[in-house]
Amino acid sequence: MAGMKKLFDDTRALLRGGDAKNPLVVAVSSRCQGKFNSKVSIRDFNVTIDQPKAFGGENAGPKPSEMLLAALAACQEVTYRLYADGLSIPLDGVRVELTGLMDLNGFLGVDDNVSAGFQEIRGTVHLDSTASDADLERLRQEVEKHCPVLDDLRRPVDVEIVARRESKT
Repeated sequence: MAGMKKLFDDTRALLRGGDAKNPLVVAVSSRCQGKFNSKVSIRDFNVTIDQPKAFGGENAGPKPSEMLLAALAACQEVTYRLYADGLSIPLDGVRVELTGLMDLNGFLGVDDNVSAGFQEIRGTVHLDSTASDADLERLRQEVEKHCPVLDDLRRPVDVEIVARRESKT
């Protein structure tokens, strides 16, 4: 994947020289379609997010917490791929399996001492590589430091969400 190594090296050089568009703004919008169904717009894509039928949804798409796990899994794959190429570590394939444990007592306000979100996330990254164990460990450490979604989940992120009334005209 010589193209990814070039992308990695060229983008780092642009950042160091102050010539890259940075920081990036990432934006999404979501609109409730009824019940638990949301239509989320991301760049040129529309994603349906819903709840399973067992929780009152129509099962028209993944639920928000599943999308969070999907974002983490995909970001891990991208970061492994990019850093493997950037560090010249052979990587023929990467896949990620994640599970998250949730306690509905927090989400539904039954117990305010229980977090509303995941209690824990566990997973495995499967690497198809001929690299040495030492190189794969070096790669894992770089991914641990540089995976954006993993970083978002591990550190406090300043989040401010305001509610505004929309008038129906």
